[in-house]
Amino acid sequence: MSGLLMLATVTPGGGLSRSDREAITAARQLAGALGVPWDAGLVGDVPGEAASAAAGAGAERVFAVHGDDFLPSRYETDAAAFEAICRKVGPEYVLAAESARMHRALPGVAYRLGGAVDTHVCGWEKQEAGLVVQRWFYRQRILGRFTREKRPWFLLVDGGVVEPWSGTPREVRYESVPVEVSLDGPATTVEGIRDLAGGEQTIRPDAELLFVAGAGWTKKQADGKTHVAEAEAIIKEFLRLSQASLGGSKSVVDQSQEGQESLSFMTHLHQVGQTGSTPRHPKGLATCCHGEEPHVVGWRFIRERRAVNLDPGCGWAQGKADVLYVADAFEVMAKVNELLRGA
Repeated sequence: MSGLLMLATVTPGGGLSRSDREAITAARQLAGALGVPWDAGLVGDVPGEAASAAAGAGAERVFAVHGDDFLPSRYETDAAAFEAICRKVGPEYVLAAESARMHRALPGVAYRLGGAVDTHVCGWEKQEAGLVVQRWFYRQRILGRFTREKRPWFLLVDGGVVEPWSGTPREVRYESVPVEVSLDGPATTVEGIRDLAGGEQTIRPDAELLFVAGAGWTKKQADGKTHVAEAEAIIKEFLRLSQASLGGSKSVVDQSQEGQESLSFMTHLHQVGQTGSTPRHPKGLATCCHGEEPHVVGWRFIRERRAVNLDPGCGWAQGKADVLYVADAFEVMAKVNELLRGA
């Protein structure tokens, strides 16, 4: 057992997502730190562009499992495909992007192979005792460093830790790995994929901007009345025009559960902060939330932070945002939408 294996899923058309291109960069860096060669394992569509990208980044060999059974995200077929590639290569370390698909399948693969798995990895270094990795605990308040003896060791790397690979691709002949699918059919049958109507998607992990809406959007405004319908129209238009991803503070997410008037499209999947997700978008714009510590925890890895709030003494003004606009978010975002419409 030796070397490093990078696993990725191939998108329809043979390419790779941003997170999987980040995994290629991480594999290059980790293999360099360990002083070992690395291979690539690809699952999904026929890996044309994906295989060339991995080879151009330095993968010595490229293995693939592809076919109609392996296009959709499904535990049974994903786990079987990744297991087959791992058994073919026999790696000491296995690296993949932190995604819902990998998060679901790879722990089971690690168990089948007698290995170990760690998620949300954000750093690594080679020491005399071996590989030491880093990850955040307690909602990104404690940075832990540890190693493991079990092999293969599966590492799921958080998004945004490294830049996505963008080097020159190289033509390569990949090796297909056979995987048997049960003759009775998989336990889960994917009948199709239903996309939201154009412009309605609000969670976009690869977006350049994260737009965070706070509970202030649903509170009484200067005229003493609430304007939730207007707030929804402004926010939805901004998301459509900018293709930003939507996040929400815990207070605005909880309103629908507490019987209060709320933003109809806001769910717990949108929640960011200490009790929500930790996004890694390059830029963030917070509106109508106060910038208290639980909010800021979720912004730790956003590189450029801006906020809109009527209170000049809010948390964002305490050095937690690069720029604070002391203004009415309704007026600011309506003007932004006007400018975007004319762009």
